[in-house]
Amino acid sequence: MKRSLLLGCISLFVVAVFAQEDPVLMRVNGREVLRSEFENAYRRYVERSNARLSPKEYAALFAQSKLKVEAARAAGLDTTTVFRKQHEKCWTELVESYLIDKQVMDSCARVLYQKMGLKARSGRVQVMQIFKRLPQTVTSRHLEEEKARMDSIYRVIQNQPDLNFNRLVEIYSDDKQSRWIEGLETTSEFEDVAFSLAKGAVSQPFFTPEGIHILKVIDREEAFAYENVSGRLIERLRRKEILDKGTAAMLDRLKRSWQYTPNQAAMEELLTKGRTEQNLFMIDGQAYTGAMFTRFASSHPQSVKRQLEGFIAKSLLDYESRNIDKKHPEIRVALRESDENYLVKEITRQKIELPAINDRAGLATYFKFHSSDYRWESPRYRGVVLHCVDKKTVKQAKKMLKKVPEKEWADQLRQTFNTSGTEKIQVEQGIFADGDNKYIDKLVFKKGGFEPVMSYPFTIVVGEKMKGPDDYREVIEQVRKDYRSYLDTCWARELREFGKVEINQEVLKTVNNN
Repeated sequence: MKRSLLLGCISLFVVAVFAQEDPVLMRVNGREVLRSEFENAYRRYVERSNARLSPKEYAALFAQSKLKVEAARAAGLDTTTVFRKQHEKCWTELVESYLIDKQVMDSCARVLYQKMGLKARSGRVQVMQIFKRLPQTVTSRHLEEEKARMDSIYRVIQNQPDLNFNRLVEIYSDDKQSRWIEGLETTSEFEDVAFSLAKGAVSQPFFTPEGIHILKVIDREEAFAYENVSGRLIERLRRKEILDKGTAAMLDRLKRSWQYTPNQAAMEELLTKGRTEQNLFMIDGQAYTGAMFTRFASSHPQSVKRQLEGFIAKSLLDYESRNIDKKHPEIRVALRESDENYLVKEITRQKIELPAINDRAGLATYFKFHSSDYRWESPRYRGVVLHCVDKKTVKQAKKMLKKVPEKEWADQLRQTFNTSGTEKIQVEQGIFADGDNKYIDKLVFKKGGFEPVMSYPFTIVVGEKMKGPDDYREVIEQVRKDYRSYLDTCWARELREFGKVEINQEVLKTVNNN
């Protein structure tokens, strides 16, 4: 009895010592956070951040992130198929990072990098385009109309080199985003043009299977530094399974680590007869039998010797994978952090990012109550600049615009005056600030001057001066940004009001902030 009492006291002492070494620093909705977890997060924050918060200041941000994790769990995001897949993917990558010889991996990756450097389309280009999507069933008439329209836009670009290309994209393009592309990412027709243009150059209209394009190269990088692409190269190597060089050395290490004990007699019987009822080997005291080998061999049609080698290798790797976190507890930490990062990102996407993009009613309401924030420092002009072939066209165009909704002006003008191969009018529509357009500057803001466009000597403007936008869609990106901040602030307040955070200030004082 005395011995049992002594053992019990010793156990309690060990638990107490361990708790003192890594005490609970905070509880978030009842879930405990140890000091070591907080210290690891704080250390990474210090390494990647220019601003230096004290542990006490950082604790507020840390607790806020934990509240988001709890909100995601409450919403069931940790039970979804997507979450399980990312969890399994992270686990596999973490295990591989410990199983695969990093030097061998790096060596293979560098060889692949050198081979990629020989490709004609190395590097990448950043592009923006005026793009009209054309269906496969497009009629020849519609095709000609779109080609004429794009040719007209291209002539405007040629005649006015200082014209804002982004504004043309906003008005005319079905694709308004700039993006980086690499070789083999898009169609060959698109890449032929993109990789042939210098930085800042604009292409003539050209067709691809998707439609018709006018392309501008915003920036280009002729080649990547190895350090910038090594991660992607290593991932490609993993997928292609070309790491046999490191397999033998790794298996030898695992055999020593897990006390692999072969049964030579059973292996000889297997190699001679093709089967055995004996145990083939032991891994960490666990037997691997001839029956287990038979199940493995049924899905691996090779010679018996190769099958046995494969069975041994798979058994060692599987056992290592199942138990690797016992050797490397940091894997469990990394997996938990990966899970929580995903949950925070996904709940933030659902609560903040998607509404900031798609909540039209919310965006409109936010703009209504904050419209003064979007007033311009100086008036702007919303309307169209029309370059016409004669006074008759001017008169007809002005009369027509009085009967047509503003958003349809440009299309209606072209359909009315630029048909049958004859172009009587050139149109520039948008919201123009002082200095954006020399014709607006002269005719509206009474500044500067201009020479008439050749073949279109009669230039007029139709529209109105504005002190600020009438609709949130006219300043959509800024409104989305502000609405996102507003939603984020409201959600943070909601988390604080309904969540429960308890911080042990005495433990927080002991956090190593070096």
